[in-house]
Amino acid sequence: MRVLLPDGMRPTADPILEILKAYKTMAVVGLSSNPSRASYGVTEYMQSAGYRIIPVNPNETIVLGEKSYARLEDVPEKTEIVDVFRRAEDVPPVVESAIKIGAKVLWMQLGIENAEAGELARAAGLIVVEDACILVEHRRRVGQLA
Repeated sequence: MRVLLPDGMRPTADPILEILKAYKTMAVVGLSSNPSRASYGVTEYMQSAGYRIIPVNPNETIVLGEKSYARLEDVPEKTEIVDVFRRAEDVPPVVESAIKIGAKVLWMQLGIENAEAGELARAAGLIVVEDACILVEHRRRVGQLA
């Protein structure tokens, strides 16, 4: 796991805990309606933990009871976390969209790393998390989130 903070942001003892406390609206790029997919299970958990989830997948209409949007730019509400379930090479356009919509955090799930995209997001003022599962990180800190 790697966490990149934008210029001027003071590091904290646990930036992941700060993200999970401060931001509750999450657009999930690549969210599938297939319950056997990791994106579904992770997002279902985050939804049950009280996070507002917004599916972003042009191949879906409804996932976990929420309307799915084709692109981040189509989401009609403020999005704080952009959680990415896409291949590393597909991350740069997601970053461009996340910057456009004013997201606060770009979270690349476990196994997803793209240094150039991460640096672009960080330089634009986003907190970047690479190669980390948001479900795992939430569970590790659940006692501190109450």
